[in-house]
Amino acid sequence: MIISSWNVNSVRARIENIKSYLLKYKPDIVMMQEIKTEDANFPYDDFSSMDYESHVFGQKSYNGVAIISKGKLRNIRTDLIKDKLKQSRIISAELEYKKKKIQLINIYTPNGNPVDTEKYNYKKKWLNDLIKQLKNLTKKNSNIILAGDFNIIPAAEDVYNPKSFEDDALFRLEIRKKLREMINLGFNDVYRHFNETKEGYTFWDYMRGAWQKNNGMRIDHFLVSNSLIDLVKSININKDPRGREKPSDHTPIEITLA
Repeated sequence: MIISSWNVNSVRARIENIKSYLLKYKPDIVMMQEIKTEDANFPYDDFSSMDYESHVFGQKSYNGVAIISKGKLRNIRTDLIKDKLKQSRIISAELEYKKKKIQLINIYTPNGNPVDTEKYNYKKKWLNDLIKQLKNLTKKNSNIILAGDFNIIPAAEDVYNPKSFEDDALFRLEIRKKLREMINLGFNDVYRHFNETKEGYTFWDYMRGAWQKNNGMRIDHFLVSNSLIDLVKSININKDPRGREKPSDHTPIEITLA
């Protein structure tokens, strides 16, 4: 089984790229972020024609998350974080696999820049709420796959020029500590589980030739519960979609379950 996570940067603007990806790589589940559309305008028919069911938590023009799946998902939730700003940033679903009930959680964490604004405070509050919810969820079910655009660069090796990001909301030490706090609840950063030092960028800005120069960063992650890590056969950062016409600035990351 292949589970993919991808910040598509507008599902409608990238629909042909997304369909090409689905056709070529055939993931069983795709967790999308930044779909930038309300539920009513989501391209359900495009995905159903390819045998995917869609679960959507959308928002007009901004944010928005969705999960599309070839198999049946249950207990779809969009209420894991009580967001006072009412931004659509988290959706979860239950998957039955190998006689295990697995909770999939798809997140789009706030960017948080500039750091001297309410946007940064919102990011910290959102992450604190997520950590609190994860603590509760792991008590009920230790089998969790948490994926998405975390907007967190974990370490210096995860960005092309760490010095220039020292005071950026994606790389500030207190933000990186939030990611470490999540991992310490009983999760593995799957990319680093399989690749101790290898570069694994998932995002390249549209500006200044970042893609061509490989000036990237690793901000999209899969965190998998300790109880499930032996089920994960591999992880892949699929750069193919980023090199196509009209791409998202992110590229899909994929885990394969044994």
